[in-house]
Amino acid sequence: MLAIDTPAAVGLDPLRWAGALALIKSWCDDLTIPSCAVSVARGGKTTGVHLFGRQTLDADSPPVREDAIFLIASITKPVVATATLLLVERGLIALDDRVEEYVPAFGREGKHAVTIRHLLTHTSGLPDMLPNNFELRAAHAPLSDFVVGACASKLDFLPGRGVQYQSMGFAMLGEVIQQVCGKPCPQFLDDEIFKPLGMNDTALGAPADWFAGPHPKVERIAEVLIPEDSGMLHESARSWNWNSKYWRQLGVPWGGLLTTPADLARFGQLLLGHGRLGDLQIISPAAIRAATRNQLEAMRDVPADDRRTRPWGLGWRLNWAAHSANFGDFLGPRSYGHWGATGTLMWLDPDLEACVILLTTKPQEPQGSYLARASNAIVAAMR
Repeated sequence: MLAIDTPAAVGLDPLRWAGALALIKSWCDDLTIPSCAVSVARGGKTTGVHLFGRQTLDADSPPVREDAIFLIASITKPVVATATLLLVERGLIALDDRVEEYVPAFGREGKHAVTIRHLLTHTSGLPDMLPNNFELRAAHAPLSDFVVGACASKLDFLPGRGVQYQSMGFAMLGEVIQQVCGKPCPQFLDDEIFKPLGMNDTALGAPADWFAGPHPKVERIAEVLIPEDSGMLHESARSWNWNSKYWRQLGVPWGGLLTTPADLARFGQLLLGHGRLGDLQIISPAAIRAATRNQLEAMRDVPADDRRTRPWGLGWRLNWAAHSANFGDFLGPRSYGHWGATGTLMWLDPDLEACVILLTTKPQEPQGSYLARASNAIVAAMR
């Protein structure tokens, strides 16, 4: 459990910390960012969750709720990666197993050599999104249709010969989890991670009961600003964009997680605690070490620049020292994290015993400029 304490007790310079929060608040006050939640934890202590902005995009929207839930997009990926590593440590799969062993249809179109490790490190050669991604969403296609599309896809390069961010790799990891453990990925996450950690406001896809009752939980989800150049702003996209019931319920393993900053901070403490939170050892220290070290380093056919300057762990992006995007400029050599297309960021630094969570509702792809600036201000406040 995180104890709420003063900035000084959390290892933050009070004046600099106040300045970082004031900066973020100014972006919400002038409507640059509709809403933002900030959580910083160090050494098991936090100043709490700081919320700014409004709950919806309406001009008369109330302030963002204290119990607001955010669609965190691709921060979903390392959570699904953690579930995958649970299967590895239990001896049910191995990282160098071929994906086709668990999903035979995947072996078509020259993909028979793609392994679990390739999916986790973005070295599979799969595309990020399917070419008919929007068409599937417009048709309210089930998740299984996206898996079928990934199975039919051709690779852009031979597995292990390059690095290309691939959401479809995580679509396949969700399917592998289902085939191995006999339950859908969202249920596995809930049973093995969310419930044990007390992440009671977290789900991969909003379950039916979130829509029930006089005050449905779905009303707590903060509305995401849809970018003009996203292809999701036109009238017909309202039924399938990020704010739609369809997308909130679909639970895609590459970007469908709904959570609160407090819940996500509990997951962060699990990672900083080497897989343990309180008396619960959810995942092994060995799995955490593997997930957060440079997996590309030993892949001799991956280009040297990627191995050296743009490293990936298993689901986690490690520190790219020459890149400001999303993470900012001041992170340490052992830091790791992930960002999300809806304007979200989570990073951890074991050396600082720090977990930083920034959940906004303003997409900032590809640079994540506001996330990076906020991250810089927060790191600069750390003593």
